[in-house]
Parts: sequence; C-alpha cells; structure tokens
Amino acid sequence: MTSNHRNRLARETSPYLLQHADNPVDWHPWGAEALEKARAEDKPILLSIGYSACHWCHVMAHESFEDEATAEVMNRLYVNIKVDREERPDLDKIYQTAHFMLSQRGGGWPLTMFLTPDQVPFFGGTYFPDTPRHGLPAFRDLLERIAGFYHERRGEIERQNESLQGALATLFTPQGSDAPGSAVLDTVRAQIAQQFDERDGGFGTPPKFPHPSTLERLLRHHAHAGDGKALAMATFTLEKMARGGMNDQLAGGFCRYSVDGQWMIPHFEKMLYDNGPLLALYAQAHAATGDAGFADVAERTARWVIDTMRAPEGGFYSALDADSEGEEGRYYVWEPDEVRALLPEEVYPVFARVYGLDRPPNFEGKWHLHTYVTPADLAQDAGTDAATVEAMLEAARAPLLAARGKRVPPGLDDKVLTSWNALMIRGLAVAARHLARPEWSDASTEALDFIRTALWRDGRLLATYKNGQARLPAYLDDHAYLLDACLELLQVRWRGEDLAFARELADILLDHFEDSAQGGFFFTADDHEALIQRPKTFADESMPSGNGIAALALGRLGHLLGEPRYLAAAERTVQLAAPLMDQAPMAHASLISAFEEQLYLPKLVILRGEPAIIETWRERLERDYAPRRLVFAIPADAPDLPDSLAAKAPRGEAVAYVCTGTTCGEPVTDLEVLVGQL
Repeated sequence: MTSNHRNRLARETSPYLLQHADNPVDWHPWGAEALEKARAEDKPILLSIGYSACHWCHVMAHESFEDEATAEVMNRLYVNIKVDREERPDLDKIYQTAHFMLSQRGGGWPLTMFLTPDQVPFFGGTYFPDTPRHGLPAFRDLLERIAGFYHERRGEIERQNESLQGALATLFTPQGSDAPGSAVLDTVRAQIAQQFDERDGGFGTPPKFPHPSTLERLLRHHAHAGDGKALAMATFTLEKMARGGMNDQLAGGFCRYSVDGQWMIPHFEKMLYDNGPLLALYAQAHAATGDAGFADVAERTARWVIDTMRAPEGGFYSALDADSEGEEGRYYVWEPDEVRALLPEEVYPVFARVYGLDRPPNFEGKWHLHTYVTPADLAQDAGTDAATVEAMLEAARAPLLAARGKRVPPGLDDKVLTSWNALMIRGLAVAARHLARPEWSDASTEALDFIRTALWRDGRLLATYKNGQARLPAYLDDHAYLLDACLELLQVRWRGEDLAFARELADILLDHFEDSAQGGFFFTADDHEALIQRPKTFADESMPSGNGIAALALGRLGHLLGEPRYLAAAERTVQLAAPLMDQAPMAHASLISAFEEQLYLPKLVILRGEPAIIETWRERLERDYAPRRLVFAIPADAPDLPDSLAAKAPRGEAVAYVCTGTTCGEPVTDLEVLVGQL
C-alpha cells in the first residue's frame, strides 16, 4: 500500500476513527458491509475498540496499525473493524463483558477482540505489544496463531460461543422478586466505609477513580441520617482530589483517574463525563458544609468547561487527549527554572512550596503540580494569613497559563455526545442552583437547546454530532441522563418546553427501552440494530447506571405530574435489581438512591407567583443540601401547564405548595413559615 492510502474510516465523523484513516490496515467501521465480508470470505473479525483520548490506543496504533508488515497480516487473515467506544457504547458493553468472561481479567482500552463472522467473540485482550514483553505475545505472532485456531478448531469455538452467549444472556437478565429492604441504605454505607482510604481519601487501591455516584451516595446518606462520618468520607475525598494532580491546578477540570493512591499523577486525559458529575458534587458539598473551597473548585471546573470544551453551537465537546507531541502529560508538566522565570521573585518560593517544585520530580523527570502543603498550613508556618498565600497563588496562575497556552495542546475530541452533554447540563444546573450562578444555567440551557435542535429528529433522539451531522440512534443513557438533566434545569428556571421534552423522553423510555415483562430498561431501543445480546445493565461504571438514573428521574417526574406509569416503571426497575443491590451495594449506588426516593418520597415544593418574588423564595430554599427536596418556581403566567401543576394556582405575589407523594399541605404565602416547615 502507498503511504497516501486512505481506508474506509476516512468517511467517518468520529475523531478516533479518523485518527486511523491513514493506517495501512484495511479498516472498516462497524456495519453491514464488514459483517457480510467476513461471512462471504469466512474470515474472523478483528474488532478494535478505543477512543481518541486513550494513551495506550495511540501506542498500539503506532506500534502495530501503522506498521506495513503487521497491516499485511491483518488484511490477509481478518476483516478488521475499528469502533469508537464513545459512539458505540452498546458494542463496548457487550465485548468488554465477553472479554471478562473469556479471560477472567478486567478489560479496558484498546479492547482487542477476535470474533466469528456471526459477531461472537472467541478470544480477546486489550493492548498487545509489537514485540513479546510483560508476559504478552507479539501482536503479529498472535494474529497468525488466532487465525490458525479459527480455521482448525471450529468445533471448539462453536461450543465455547454457545456457552458464552448463554452466560451473557444470564448476566444481562437479573431475576428480581421482592423489593429491596431499607437495610440496603445502611449496607452500602458500611461497604463504602470498608473501602475508604483513611489517609488519602477515595476507595480501594490504585489506580484511583473519582466514583461520583459513591460520593453522592455518602452526601445523600448524611442528609437522610445525619451521619457525620458519611459526610466526612465524602468531603475528605473531595478535598484530596481537588488538591491533587488529577485536578488541573492552573486551569481547573479533572483528569480521568490517578495512577497512584495520592491523586498526584493522573492519566492525563480529561473527559466531559467526569467533569459534569464532579462539578455537581463540589457544588453540593458546598451546600452541605458551607466550605468556600468546594465552591472555588466548582468555579474553576465550570470555567474550564465553558472556556475550553464548549462548541460554538452550544453543546460540549467530548475530551482532551492524554498526549501531546506524542508524550503523555507533556502539556501539563514543568521545570522549576521555567516557573521561576515566569513569576515574581517573592511569589516563586510560595508557589514552589505549595506545589512541590522544591521537591524531587514526580513525573518522568518533570514536575506535575500537586498540592503538598495547603495554603493554610504554609501561612501558619510563615506567620501570615491564608488569604495572602491564596492571593499569591492566584497571581501565579495567569502567567503560567499564558506560557502553557503556547505549547502544543492535547488533541481535542470535538464530537458532541448526547449522554455526556446531559451529564454536563445537569452539573451546570446543580452548580448554578447551589452557587447562584445564572450564567451557568444559561450555558446549561443553551446546551439543552442545541441537543433539541441538532439531535432530536422526528420524535427520536440521536447519540452523536460532529461537523453538522447527527447520527446513531441514542441509547438508554442518553435518554435517562437527559431526562434527569431536564428536571434539574427546571429547578433553576422554569420553561414549559423543557417539561414537555422531559415527558417525551420518559415516554420513549417506556415505549422503546423498558422490559415490560420483567422490568428495567435495555441499553438499546427495541428498533436498534440486532447484536448478539441486548444488554440490560445496572451497575455504576465510569458513568452512573442508566437504569439507576432512569428510575430516579422517572420517579421524580411521576410525582411532579401525578403520572402512575412513570412511578410504576421506576419501581419495577428497582425491584428487578434488588438482588444486585444486596449482593454488591457499592456498585449500585445510583439504583440505591432511586430506591431511597421510593422508600422516603421526595418533597416537592411548587412556587407560583411573580417571577422576581418566587425566584427569591427559590434561592432561599437552595441554601442547604436537601437531595430529596425538589423546588420548582413556576411564574403565574406560565402557559400550558399539565393539570397537576395548573391546579396549584397562583395566590398573590407568591405561594408555595408542598407535596409528598399524592398529599399536599395547605398553601403557604409566607416565606419564613415555609422555611420553618421544611
């Protein structure tokens, strides 16, 4: 092949697939053409799943997919399919699970799976090197051996595939019977405490992930039970993450995870799906504690998202790469002399002490900023006040950011994903509500409007957008997260069209995703492309469980509208997942929060009246953290209200209706009386 060869991926919109369009590998996107070719030629499929910000995906691409000799073997023996896991999470869920079942090891990216032409995997792994090392075979040798196995041992493969498909079907179809008991709320709290790292925060051993659903579960448990230890575990972890190198100490925004236990050295990719939930969490932690430090972290995270990740049309891009100029983390690291030259003489020693430039290098001979000494501790040592130290650190950020801005930046994955945008819409709405930042709710609103304009077609939702093109049918997570985001945004400012959109999303969930026989929601719609399995998953992973968020949001919408169908679907979902919640409560935190709101019904506060007055009331009610209290400020002249809300008529300048389930108290026309009741 010539060096200017372009394979079929050149016609795709995914930045990840386009990264491989110049490979000498004859890559296909997933689709009928590739699957038919495999059947017609009786070749196994080599399925490679990754994403644009993935460091080890880049390594394997450079070592193997850009190599002419390796490509020749791949093209001769296989039909090669490349998949962006962010565009096709349905495929990723199936084949990550299959990888675990085949290898009994955790997966990851790049995911390298070998399939029969009927899409069933018979061998797999993740990264394979170009030469034998780390106990792994050379990729080119592996290709020859697997192809030989496929052609010579077909009977064994068929028997294994039959067993695998049966196991997948069982795994994706839990059998719930009885509703969970209230004890699961205490069980998950106890399991979290067992996993908690008392020294550095977080849970388990490195690598450490932020686990937003687990941290929110702790905040909710504190709000429900007054559990100070639960609050302490959450806030200590949030403090440690904020001070660590996983949080960009200059620009804000969190990387995907920390490779060590101290949150010091991250895997440097920055993903939208992490930053939306973390933005909400830091705002909630501020509401729960009054700690200004949490508000500051939320401010920096929101600023980074709006300044760096926002598309001109109003949506948000997906990710920043871990690598720049072919090196992981190169964009973010420093040399002490470089920093010294950029800062005033009196500022550098303070900055160096706080962020470790006066210590040995912490990342491949360079210095990555990590808070070793808090400003308060440094101020005490120096006999000054923390505000002075904070001011010096703040003054250092602008020149360092300007210098960093002249470096070659990490690659930007500029596709817009509905599900990830929904997480950020929610994050901005929650933060705007708790921190009184209307500009954040404006950004949240514009992103929602963009999705409704660009990704909503003929009454159905699409999953991804790039270069003016929306494509791929949306998944469970897209609908569930977006429904949840609409309900959060409605609590910041009321728009009837957003409530109508929420109802449409809820109806699609019930009509196209719900398993009406057993309960719960499939990951794909009933008219989605047929795959080897139709997953129905319940655990929180890097993002919250779609079933958990669907149950939570449908329950809330059901109470708001008095709609039994939504409430029943939410209850069936939790009941089906009850055994999973009992067996592994920490892995099902989102579902447990949904169950909590079924056990202890949320309190809905409907404010009606003059916009300026009810907005003042709403802001007063948002001063504390009350996760099971939902406040909707609906202007007196709001049109087209559903009957359940129209019945709560305006009275004078402002009136509040406080409802729990189907029971509403007497209307309240005095703010102080209302606050006292709540």
